[in-house]
Amino acid sequence: MIPDTAPFRHLYPFQSHWSETPGARQHYVDEGSGEPVLMLHGNPTWSFYYRNLVLGLRDRWRAIALDHVGCGLSDKPQEYAYTLATHVANVERLVERLELDRITLILHDWGGPIGMGFATRNPGKVRRIVLLNTAAYTRPAGLYFPWTIQSCRIPVFGDLAIRGMNTFCLAALHWATAHPERLTPDVKAGYLAPYDSWANRVAVHRFVQDIPFGPSDPSFVEIQRIERALPALRDRPMLIAWGMKDFCFHPGFLDRFIELFPAAAVERFADAGHYVLEDAHERIVPRIARFLEENPLR
Repeated sequence: MIPDTAPFRHLYPFQSHWSETPGARQHYVDEGSGEPVLMLHGNPTWSFYYRNLVLGLRDRWRAIALDHVGCGLSDKPQEYAYTLATHVANVERLVERLELDRITLILHDWGGPIGMGFATRNPGKVRRIVLLNTAAYTRPAGLYFPWTIQSCRIPVFGDLAIRGMNTFCLAALHWATAHPERLTPDVKAGYLAPYDSWANRVAVHRFVQDIPFGPSDPSFVEIQRIERALPALRDRPMLIAWGMKDFCFHPGFLDRFIELFPAAAVERFADAGHYVLEDAHERIVPRIARFLEENPLR
Protein backbone atom coordinates (compact mmCIF):
# COMPACT_ATOMS: atom_id res chain seq x y z
CA MET A 1 0.00 0.00 0.00
CA ILE A 2 1.32 3.44 -0.95
CA PRO A 3 1.52 5.70 2.12
CA ASP A 4 -0.66 8.78 2.39
CA THR A 5 1.46 11.76 1.33
CA ALA A 6 -1.19 14.40 2.08
CA PRO A 7 0.34 15.51 5.43
CA PHE A 8 3.59 16.52 3.70
CA ARG A 9 2.53 17.02 0.08
CA HIS A 10 3.30 20.75 0.38
CA LEU A 11 6.92 19.76 1.02
CA TYR A 12 7.03 17.11 -1.70
CA PRO A 13 4.91 18.51 -4.55
CA PHE A 14 6.10 16.11 -7.23
CA GLN A 15 4.38 13.83 -9.70
CA SER A 16 5.06 10.16 -9.06
CA HIS A 17 6.44 7.77 -11.66
CA TRP A 18 7.12 4.04 -11.46
CA SER A 19 9.56 1.74 -13.20
CA GLU A 20 9.17 -2.04 -13.34
CA THR A 21 11.96 -4.13 -11.89
CA PRO A 22 11.96 -7.91 -11.39
CA GLY A 23 9.64 -8.48 -8.47
CA ALA A 24 8.74 -4.87 -7.65
CA ARG A 25 7.73 -1.45 -8.91
CA GLN A 26 10.27 1.27 -8.21
CA HIS A 27 9.06 4.82 -7.57
CA TYR A 28 10.87 7.96 -8.73
CA VAL A 29 10.28 11.65 -9.31
CA ASP A 30 11.36 13.28 -12.56
CA GLU A 31 11.18 17.08 -12.58
CA GLY A 32 12.44 19.63 -15.11
CA SER A 33 14.40 19.10 -18.29
CA GLY A 34 17.95 19.33 -19.54
CA GLU A 35 21.03 17.56 -18.23
CA PRO A 36 20.01 14.67 -15.96
CA VAL A 37 20.89 14.85 -12.26
CA LEU A 38 20.22 11.49 -10.60
CA MET A 39 19.88 11.46 -6.79
CA LEU A 40 20.25 8.27 -4.77
CA HIS A 41 19.21 8.17 -1.12
CA GLY A 42 20.27 6.05 1.83
CA ASN A 43 18.72 4.24 4.79
CA PRO A 44 16.22 4.95 6.36
CA THR A 45 15.34 7.82 4.02
CA TRP A 46 13.79 8.01 0.56
CA SER A 47 13.47 10.58 -2.25
CA PHE A 48 11.83 12.91 0.29
CA TYR A 49 15.37 13.59 1.54
CA TYR A 50 16.16 15.31 -1.77
CA ARG A 51 13.00 17.44 -1.95
CA ASN A 52 14.77 20.79 -1.49
CA LEU A 53 17.44 19.87 -4.01
CA VAL A 54 14.85 18.79 -6.60
CA LEU A 55 13.03 22.11 -6.10
CA GLY A 56 16.31 24.01 -6.38
CA LEU A 57 17.53 22.35 -9.58
CA ARG A 58 14.44 21.57 -11.64
CA ASP A 59 14.24 24.98 -13.30
CA ARG A 60 17.59 24.39 -15.06
CA TRP A 61 18.27 20.67 -14.90
CA ARG A 62 16.36 17.40 -15.04
CA ALA A 63 16.16 16.37 -11.39
CA ILE A 64 15.48 12.65 -10.86
CA ALA A 65 15.25 11.06 -7.41
CA LEU A 66 14.36 7.40 -7.04
CA ASP A 67 13.20 5.29 -4.13
CA HIS A 68 15.14 2.04 -3.81
CA VAL A 69 12.96 -1.04 -3.79
CA GLY A 70 11.58 -1.42 -0.28
CA CYS A 71 11.87 2.31 0.40
CA GLY A 72 9.66 5.36 0.09
CA LEU A 73 6.79 4.88 -2.34
CA SER A 74 8.36 1.86 -4.06
CA ASP A 75 6.99 -1.64 -3.55
CA LYS A 76 8.17 -3.43 -0.41
CA PRO A 77 8.31 -7.15 -1.25
CA GLN A 78 8.99 -9.37 1.74
CA GLU A 79 10.97 -11.96 -0.22
CA TYR A 80 13.52 -10.02 -2.25
CA ALA A 81 17.29 -9.85 -2.75
CA TYR A 82 17.94 -6.63 -0.84
CA THR A 83 21.64 -6.53 -1.67
CA LEU A 84 24.01 -3.87 -2.92
CA ALA A 85 24.35 -5.56 -6.31
CA THR A 86 20.57 -5.73 -6.71
CA HIS A 87 20.15 -2.03 -5.99
CA VAL A 88 22.92 -1.21 -8.48
CA ALA A 89 21.14 -3.29 -11.12
CA ASN A 90 17.88 -1.46 -10.40
CA VAL A 91 19.58 1.88 -11.04
CA GLU A 92 20.89 0.51 -14.32
CA ARG A 93 17.36 -0.50 -15.32
CA LEU A 94 15.98 2.96 -14.55
CA VAL A 95 18.77 4.67 -16.48
CA GLU A 96 18.09 2.41 -19.44
CA ARG A 97 14.33 2.96 -19.22
CA LEU A 98 14.74 6.75 -19.15
CA GLU A 99 17.54 6.66 -21.73
CA LEU A 100 19.78 8.76 -19.51
CA ASP A 101 23.31 9.71 -20.52
CA ARG A 102 25.90 12.27 -19.40
CA ILE A 103 24.55 11.89 -15.86
CA THR A 104 25.42 13.83 -12.73
CA LEU A 105 25.14 11.59 -9.66
CA ILE A 106 24.26 12.96 -6.22
CA LEU A 107 24.80 10.32 -3.55
CA HIS A 108 24.04 10.14 0.18
CA ASP A 109 24.56 7.32 2.69
CA TRP A 110 23.77 3.97 0.95
CA GLY A 111 23.39 6.00 -2.25
CA GLY A 112 27.20 6.20 -2.27
CA PRO A 113 28.02 2.52 -2.80
CA ILE A 114 24.93 2.07 -4.98
CA GLY A 115 25.74 5.08 -7.15
CA MET A 116 29.45 4.37 -7.33
CA GLY A 117 28.56 0.78 -8.11
CA PHE A 118 26.58 2.05 -11.06
CA ALA A 119 29.29 4.51 -12.09
CA THR A 120 32.08 1.93 -12.03
CA ARG A 121 29.98 -0.43 -14.16
CA ASN A 122 28.90 2.35 -16.53
CA PRO A 123 31.66 4.98 -16.47
CA GLY A 124 30.76 6.29 -19.91
CA LYS A 125 27.35 7.44 -18.66
CA VAL A 126 28.60 9.46 -15.68
CA ARG A 127 30.02 12.97 -16.08
CA ARG A 128 29.91 14.58 -12.62
CA ILE A 129 29.58 13.28 -9.04
CA VAL A 130 28.44 14.89 -5.78
CA LEU A 131 29.04 12.98 -2.53
CA LEU A 132 27.13 13.75 0.67
CA ASN A 133 28.19 11.92 3.86
CA THR A 134 28.61 8.45 2.46
CA ALA A 135 31.17 5.73 1.73
CA ALA A 136 31.95 3.54 -1.26
CA TYR A 137 34.91 1.45 -0.14
CA THR A 138 35.85 -1.26 2.33
CA ARG A 139 36.13 0.02 5.87
CA PRO A 140 39.69 1.25 6.49
CA ALA A 141 41.44 0.22 9.69
CA GLY A 142 40.40 2.48 12.53
CA LEU A 143 37.06 3.54 11.02
CA TYR A 144 34.04 2.10 12.79
CA PHE A 145 30.29 2.39 12.53
CA PRO A 146 28.42 3.22 15.75
CA TRP A 147 27.66 0.31 18.07
CA THR A 148 23.99 1.20 17.80
CA ILE A 149 24.03 0.28 14.10
CA GLN A 150 26.13 -2.83 14.63
CA SER A 151 23.79 -4.03 17.39
CA CYS A 152 20.87 -3.89 14.96
CA ARG A 153 22.50 -6.75 13.06
CA ILE A 154 22.11 -9.12 16.02
CA PRO A 155 19.55 -11.81 15.12
CA VAL A 156 16.13 -11.43 16.75
CA PHE A 157 17.15 -8.19 18.49
CA GLY A 158 17.59 -6.46 15.13
CA ASP A 159 14.22 -7.71 13.91
CA LEU A 160 12.45 -6.47 17.01
CA ALA A 161 14.30 -3.15 17.18
CA ILE A 162 14.02 -2.18 13.52
CA ARG A 163 10.87 -3.87 12.31
CA GLY A 164 8.98 -4.15 15.56
CA MET A 165 9.68 -0.91 17.45
CA ASN A 166 10.84 1.21 14.48
CA THR A 167 13.92 2.18 16.51
CA PHE A 168 16.14 2.77 13.49
CA CYS A 169 13.84 5.28 11.77
CA LEU A 170 12.94 7.06 14.98
CA ALA A 171 16.55 7.27 16.17
CA ALA A 172 17.65 8.72 12.83
CA LEU A 173 15.34 11.68 13.36
CA HIS A 174 17.29 12.52 16.53
CA TRP A 175 20.87 11.52 15.72
CA ALA A 176 21.14 12.30 12.02
CA THR A 177 20.65 16.05 12.30
CA ALA A 178 22.59 18.68 14.22
CA HIS A 179 19.54 20.94 14.17
CA PRO A 180 16.57 18.86 15.33
CA GLU A 181 14.37 21.95 15.38
CA ARG A 182 14.41 21.82 11.58
CA LEU A 183 12.56 18.53 11.66
CA THR A 184 9.09 19.97 12.08
CA PRO A 185 6.14 17.59 12.51
CA ASP A 186 5.39 17.57 8.77
CA VAL A 187 9.03 16.82 7.94
CA LYS A 188 9.07 13.97 10.45
CA ALA A 189 5.82 12.69 8.97
CA GLY A 190 7.46 12.65 5.54
CA TYR A 191 10.38 10.55 6.73
CA LEU A 192 8.28 8.10 8.74
CA ALA A 193 5.23 7.62 6.49
CA PRO A 194 6.68 4.87 4.24
CA TYR A 195 7.88 2.84 7.23
CA ASP A 196 4.71 2.51 9.30
CA SER A 197 4.57 -1.24 9.88
CA TRP A 198 6.63 -4.39 10.37
CA ALA A 199 6.18 -5.30 6.70
CA ASN A 200 6.98 -1.82 5.41
CA ARG A 201 10.25 -1.71 7.33
CA VAL A 202 11.68 -4.77 5.58
CA ALA A 203 14.26 -2.83 3.53
CA VAL A 204 15.32 -0.71 6.51
CA HIS A 205 16.31 -3.97 8.21
CA ARG A 206 17.81 -5.56 5.11
CA PHE A 207 20.02 -2.54 4.42
CA VAL A 208 21.48 -2.82 7.93
CA GLN A 209 22.03 -6.55 7.47
CA ASP A 210 23.76 -5.90 4.13
CA ILE A 211 26.39 -3.43 5.39
CA PRO A 212 29.65 -4.97 4.11
CA PHE A 213 31.74 -4.83 7.27
CA GLY A 214 33.94 -7.77 6.33
CA PRO A 215 34.55 -10.80 4.09
CA SER A 216 31.73 -12.81 5.66
CA ASP A 217 29.09 -10.27 4.58
CA PRO A 218 27.24 -10.98 1.31
CA SER A 219 28.01 -7.62 -0.31
CA PHE A 220 31.68 -7.50 0.63
CA VAL A 221 32.77 -8.81 -2.77
CA GLU A 222 30.73 -6.09 -4.49
CA ILE A 223 32.15 -3.28 -2.35
CA GLN A 224 35.64 -4.61 -3.08
CA ARG A 225 34.86 -4.48 -6.81
CA ILE A 226 33.62 -0.91 -6.48
CA GLU A 227 36.65 0.21 -4.49
CA ARG A 228 39.09 -1.29 -7.00
CA ALA A 229 37.33 0.54 -9.84
CA LEU A 230 37.10 3.98 -8.18
CA PRO A 231 40.38 5.31 -9.67
CA ALA A 232 38.77 5.17 -13.12
CA LEU A 233 36.46 8.00 -11.97
CA ARG A 234 39.20 10.41 -10.89
CA ASP A 235 38.87 12.49 -14.04
CA ARG A 236 35.21 13.29 -13.32
CA PRO A 237 34.48 16.65 -11.71
CA MET A 238 33.53 15.90 -8.11
CA LEU A 239 32.11 17.85 -5.21
CA ILE A 240 32.16 16.45 -1.69
CA ALA A 241 29.81 18.27 0.72
CA TRP A 242 30.11 16.92 4.25
CA GLY A 243 28.30 17.48 7.51
CA MET A 244 31.09 17.37 10.08
CA LYS A 245 28.82 16.41 12.99
CA ASP A 246 27.81 13.11 11.43
CA PHE A 247 27.36 10.44 14.13
CA CYS A 248 27.97 7.68 11.56
CA PHE A 249 30.09 8.89 8.63
CA HIS A 250 32.51 10.95 10.71
CA PRO A 251 35.34 13.01 9.13
CA GLY A 252 37.56 9.93 8.81
CA PHE A 253 35.28 8.73 6.00
CA LEU A 254 35.68 12.11 4.30
CA ASP A 255 39.47 11.82 4.57
CA ARG A 256 39.36 8.48 2.78
CA PHE A 257 37.42 10.04 -0.12
CA ILE A 258 39.99 12.85 -0.33
CA GLU A 259 42.73 10.23 -0.59
CA LEU A 260 40.85 8.51 -3.39
CA PHE A 261 39.87 11.73 -5.20
CA PRO A 262 42.51 14.38 -4.42
CA ALA A 263 41.20 16.77 -7.10
CA ALA A 264 37.66 16.88 -5.68
CA ALA A 265 36.24 20.13 -4.41
CA VAL A 266 35.45 19.78 -0.72
CA GLU A 267 32.94 21.76 1.33
CA ARG A 268 32.82 21.10 5.07
CA PHE A 269 29.74 22.14 7.01
CA ALA A 270 30.82 22.38 10.62
CA ASP A 271 27.30 22.75 11.97
CA ALA A 272 25.64 19.93 9.99
CA GLY A 273 25.11 16.26 10.73
CA HIS A 274 24.42 13.14 8.68
CA TYR A 275 21.26 14.58 7.16
CA VAL A 276 23.36 17.37 5.73
CA LEU A 277 20.63 18.46 3.32
CA GLU A 278 18.29 19.01 6.27
CA ASP A 279 20.82 20.96 8.30
CA ALA A 280 22.33 23.08 5.52
CA HIS A 281 20.22 22.91 2.35
CA GLU A 282 20.17 26.70 2.03
CA ARG A 283 23.93 26.57 1.48
CA ILE A 284 24.34 23.19 -0.20
CA VAL A 285 21.71 23.57 -2.93
CA PRO A 286 23.27 26.75 -4.40
CA ARG A 287 26.74 25.21 -3.99
CA ILE A 288 25.70 22.19 -6.03
CA ALA A 289 24.14 24.45 -8.67
CA ARG A 290 27.39 26.40 -8.86
CA PHE A 291 29.35 23.15 -9.19
CA LEU A 292 27.18 22.17 -12.17
CA GLU A 293 27.68 25.59 -13.76
CA GLU A 294 31.44 25.57 -13.22
CA ASN A 295 31.80 22.10 -14.74
CA PRO A 296 29.86 22.17 -18.02
CA LEU A 297 29.38 18.88 -19.82
CA ARG A 298 31.74 18.20 -22.67
